[in-house]
Amino acid sequence: MVHATTGPDGGTPLRRTPRQARSRARLALLLEAAERILVGEGVEALTTTRVAAEAKVSVGSLYQYLPDRDAIIDALAAGYFARLEEVMDELAGTAARERWEDPVGVLIDTFAGVYRTEHGFRALWFGSGLTERTRAADREHKRRMADGTRRVLLALGVAPDDAALARACHAAILAADALAQEAFRRAPGGDTDLLDEAKAMLRCYLTEVVARAGRREP
Repeated sequence: MVHATTGPDGGTPLRRTPRQARSRARLALLLEAAERILVGEGVEALTTTRVAAEAKVSVGSLYQYLPDRDAIIDALAAGYFARLEEVMDELAGTAARERWEDPVGVLIDTFAGVYRTEHGFRALWFGSGLTERTRAADREHKRRMADGTRRVLLALGVAPDDAALARACHAAILAADALAQEAFRRAPGGDTDLLDEAKAMLRCYLTEVVARAGRREP
């Protein structure tokens, strides 16, 4: 399910942001229709007329928020980014209350579960219609996910908080994202063998990050 109003940069890719509950509900209806088209027919089918017809609203109503295909793509992507970041925030909170023997496994398994349910995210990312705004938003999204990973590791007491940890978390997110995308390109539910390889690789990297942190300590 995509979110209606929150953009990937904390703002919004929409022509205007709905303030009233009725307007938010109408926008949610439009985005749900767009997601159905995206999943069923692909990104090429995301025209304003097609989305308006699927949502059973006038094109004029759609134009209030989503003036063209790029705006539709940007708004859908914003919702998917928000969903992933919410999950990361939840994991950071959980890590502060629990002890995880395998933080890498928890993170990868959790996000693999999200990917399995977010059919629209997969359809958008594996299509060819990403806009420049969405690509830029994705780079910022990965930085926020890296910061979430840093917060998880700090909550678990794995390493001290410094620039090296932030850099390592960013590298880990970039690697994990590439491997996850390939795993879900290979199979709708994710290629479990490749996901297991991702876990093995990132566990080794986490061990190295912890060792380096120990060498930096006085």
